[in-house]
Amino acid sequence: MLGVALALTRDGCTPCVSIPKGSLSQRLTFLVELADVSRAGEDDFVDADGFIVLDTAKKSRCNVGRERSETDWVKDRPVINIDHHGSNTKFGTTNWIVESASSAAELAYRFIVESKKPITPAIASLLYAGILTDTLGFSLPTTSASTFFAAGKLVEAGADVAALGEKLGRSQTQSEFDLLRIIYANTKLVGGGRVAYSFATHDEIIEAGCTPADIDDQINVPRSLNGVELAMLFTEGHKGKTRINFRGSGAVTVVGLAGEFGGGGHAQAAGAILDCGVSEAIAKVLPRAEEFIKQFG
Repeated sequence: MLGVALALTRDGCTPCVSIPKGSLSQRLTFLVELADVSRAGEDDFVDADGFIVLDTAKKSRCNVGRERSETDWVKDRPVINIDHHGSNTKFGTTNWIVESASSAAELAYRFIVESKKPITPAIASLLYAGILTDTLGFSLPTTSASTFFAAGKLVEAGADVAALGEKLGRSQTQSEFDLLRIIYANTKLVGGGRVAYSFATHDEIIEAGCTPADIDDQINVPRSLNGVELAMLFTEGHKGKTRINFRGSGAVTVVGLAGEFGGGGHAQAAGAILDCGVSEAIAKVLPRAEEFIKQFG
């Protein structure tokens, strides 16, 4: 989003980005500072000629604010929908959905190139950061030759690989570190070692000094255990609402499991939100997950 907005800031176009308060993790604030583009306010949503939505599978998931998301905020204006989620509902007036793409950042790179816009070092760094994080360091199955091609071109354009590696991989705040310690302590194995899950209650997240925006990569803790094919992370970022991150490995796909609980996403990376606390969410989902894994041999 930041890279596309920065690339389009010319030729009479004045884009702004929608980053509602509380939606940005501590780890990623430096990217907003790097982009230095305007944030959308109330008037911007009213006056906009159109919208570009990236990496978002449903209209209800767009960063437009809770009250506005329940209304027809588009109001007959064009929406360009660029995404790589297989569960995308194609809510745009123009939909470019490439499920096989490694990341929305890779698609954003192709979009900017085809738009004949120059890629500055700042844009290159923003897009490279998106590709790097969404592929877990170029390690997921969706990482392809085109992914490396895009990353290579972004490095040529000035992406600061060393600085991004330091900021994204080796610069945790104390609160992020404390939350990670909780996730490790709460990790459990079930299903004969094929299923792993962890959790953090609302109180644990707050006591660690974190917010719901800081929850995401911690799913890699239960996922990292040897032999685990299905990993889940239950986090109560908001009191009474539990977010579930699902990850599959090998032949195991999880988007169907997430769909059973009203969620969606990618084949092997999906999510859902339940209107209950962590304990109740685990009680609802865990038995089904243990049964679900059996279909994969």
